[in-house]
Amino acid sequence: MPAVPPYQTLPNRFRRAVCGGETQIGCWSSLASPIVTELLGTIGFDWMLLDAEHAPNDVLTLIPQLMSLKDSASAPVVRPPANDSVFIKRLLDSGFTNFLVPFVDNAADAARAVAATRYPPQGIRGVSVSHRGNRFANVADYFEIANDNVCVIAQIESRKAVEAIDEIVAVDGIDAVFIGPSDLAASYGHLGNPNHPDVQQAIARVFERAQAAGKASGILAPAQADAERYLSMGCRVIAVCADMGLLKAAAQSVQKHFMQNQAGQA
Repeated sequence: MPAVPPYQTLPNRFRRAVCGGETQIGCWSSLASPIVTELLGTIGFDWMLLDAEHAPNDVLTLIPQLMSLKDSASAPVVRPPANDSVFIKRLLDSGFTNFLVPFVDNAADAARAVAATRYPPQGIRGVSVSHRGNRFANVADYFEIANDNVCVIAQIESRKAVEAIDEIVAVDGIDAVFIGPSDLAASYGHLGNPNHPDVQQAIARVFERAQAAGKASGILAPAQADAERYLSMGCRVIAVCADMGLLKAAAQSVQKHFMQNQAGQA
């Protein structure tokens, strides 16, 4: 009988990088396709966000995407649809270890997100003896190492969260905070305009307070100029592109070239 590959007993490499202050450049994936995810995984991003909040993903579509990244340099990070301990439990049992939890507005929300990812007594994660996350009960020390192998990033998306940022970053088990610029802009009354000075001031505050607490901060910034500006402000976990945007931009570029050529020849 072939030996079962050992579970990653060393610290979660993505968590180790985030907590160590290393810059982590990522790509956002919303197309719910394991082939697209696998393709992007060959590019060499530090991490890949698999979205179950604003994309048509569930556990059964996320597992093939997680499998498609098993030989990739890109660490899989999943965003559940909500700060929901039941859904988070299912993702953990499926094999995910890196979580971006949406709409964390205060310390209680942050503590609830962390608790959902930890077995008792550190948390409330339900116990299943055999699941994909522990190689179907083939990892003898899984229960001893699982709690220390999970990365939790709290998503800051509201004025309330910005006002409570010091309390959020102080929660044990929150490894980083990550700004959702679109929802943050809406919360400040500037829907569709994350570059408004009020929103930019809030973003700068989150970066500064996280750094003061020794925690990493992150943001989604598919516009290159925005990404470079945020990096210069101390942001360290940044998604610089998204699968849907890349596909759309490439298709539009090709269509524009050939349609304009055709029009010029008419």
